[in-house]
Amino acid sequence: MILVIDAFNRDAHKTVIQEMFRLRARVFRDRLGWDVDVEDGMEIDAFDKLDPVYLIGFDARFEVISCVRLLQTTGPHMLADVFSDILMGEPPLRAPNLWESTRFCVDTERLTQTDRGPGSVARATSELMAATLEYAQNSGITDIITVIDPIMNRVLKRSDNAPCGYVGETVQMGKTKALAALLDCTTDRIERVRAFAGIEGNIRVDDAYLAQRRRARERVNRNRCAVTDEVAHYLMQQIDMATDMKELEAALALVQHMIGAGRARAGDAAING
Repeated sequence: MILVIDAFNRDAHKTVIQEMFRLRARVFRDRLGWDVDVEDGMEIDAFDKLDPVYLIGFDARFEVISCVRLLQTTGPHMLADVFSDILMGEPPLRAPNLWESTRFCVDTERLTQTDRGPGSVARATSELMAATLEYAQNSGITDIITVIDPIMNRVLKRSDNAPCGYVGETVQMGKTKALAALLDCTTDRIERVRAFAGIEGNIRVDDAYLAQRRRARERVNRNRCAVTDEVAHYLMQQIDMATDMKELEAALALVQHMIGAGRARAGDAAING
């Protein structure tokens, strides 16, 4: 399940964005050993201040499991301003319909057995690829350029998402090598990635559903003193099992009823005591 965050809904998902930054710290600094800036457990760089688009993936428990960042190439971006050595002195490609994809990562250490996809490519990886291509295509973006390492290049090829071309040369960047790959955002490419991983139907999570679900869980957590641990656990289960807004609204109504009843009992006990 993938959530798209942009300027229009960024303020509604501040907690999700923070979880994404923590995921990036775990993957890029802790697991891969990249030289990145981490503060308060979150990996954030200057490009996160340029109003990028984020695609963030969730597992079945609605915990952040993957992410990627998209930036326009008409302004500052990593290939032009950080990885320019790849270009071998040539100017960076810039076009309104060409966007840059960076900070692609999946928390593979937290994947369950059901999260594993075909071969050695996690389903979460394929879902994020497909969702990124679909978002791009729907937004008028015809091509994506991405700076990757040789391992990610092999992942792209194994998932039937092989680059349609490369820009510049492969160069040494710190502890690893880096290259710039081009992906055309075509229906054919999207269908190949989906077919590889067996992805069917919509993989985008509804923005309103996710926001309402988080509010419902926060309501339970804020009012745990009004219900027993068993009731709180049951309410969380009802929220997590809701698959659409109608079911979620029913779960929220149950949350409100149980919390209200718990407060009433507590009030009666205080009076009678």
